[in-house]
Amino acid sequence: MDSMRKIIGIGETVFDIIFKEGIPQAAKAGGAMLNSMVSLGRIGLPAFFVSEYGNDPVGNIIDGFLNENGVSTEFSYRFSDGKTKLAIAMLNERNDADYSFYDKYPSERLKVSLPVTGRNDIVLFGSIYAITDEIRNRFTSFIRSAYDGGGILIYDPNFRKTHSSELNILRPLIIENMQNSVLVRGSDEDFRNIFGAETPDEAWEAARHYCRNLVYTASGHGVYVRTEVFSGEFPVNQIIPVSTIGAGDNFNSGMIAALYKMGIGKEEIGMMGEEKWSAVISSGVGFATDVCLSYDNYISHEFAAKVRGSAKEHG
Repeated sequence: MDSMRKIIGIGETVFDIIFKEGIPQAAKAGGAMLNSMVSLGRIGLPAFFVSEYGNDPVGNIIDGFLNENGVSTEFSYRFSDGKTKLAIAMLNERNDADYSFYDKYPSERLKVSLPVTGRNDIVLFGSIYAITDEIRNRFTSFIRSAYDGGGILIYDPNFRKTHSSELNILRPLIIENMQNSVLVRGSDEDFRNIFGAETPDEAWEAARHYCRNLVYTASGHGVYVRTEVFSGEFPVNQIIPVSTIGAGDNFNSGMIAALYKMGIGKEEIGMMGEEKWSAVISSGVGFATDVCLSYDNYISHEFAAKVRGSAKEHG
């Protein structure tokens, strides 16, 4: 496997301000793909972030933070005609977040050169950014090109109930994204909101028409894998979370880290059996567990150091 493989995340950038019982707890660079890329950068993998954020003080904080954590921002668009997006996250008694967003984008979006992808490069995309009308043509062109070029496209719909009223318009875009992916990783909530699916098998029945490999996460209940050749269930760690912001994003990071380090290519994913899936899923669970133990949206430096140390031992 080519050691020069890239890992690319394409998604929105926000600045999260987190409240608990009306009191601010933390302010962090956020956005689903940003969270994933920071964790991958922290373990020393070649992480590139495609996004857009303001040429303003908040944007400067985010840009500096990404670079400090080993994430390349050469494909991120810094705009002057607008403001970096803010997300106000209100944590409930289970420490799950309810969001309010504040944004002011320029009329021209994502005005930057996009990366050229190669065979077995890993591209992570998803959330509302992947179905946003203003960037859709450019976004879809990039995703299709990466898929056709032999990339491993991983799609996380991350579809929140707040967009349910637009589902008739958005579902065809979600399905198109699934069709342009090698692996779909979604939560039980995603598949309930998109397809009305209540179980992993119902989700697979709905999704298999559009994708061949599905990872279904059900919070504290487990992780389920469904492909044309494998069906399995894997346990998760039982913890009391400080915050679940970034849990799914870092599950994605953990999966990607394992796929990258194990040298798994595009064609092999659909052929994997229990042993390889177990390694991939346990890595995802490890990353997600760590991120739930703090207000950070990404794995801790301590956990990252352990992952890097473990990789050296096995290297």
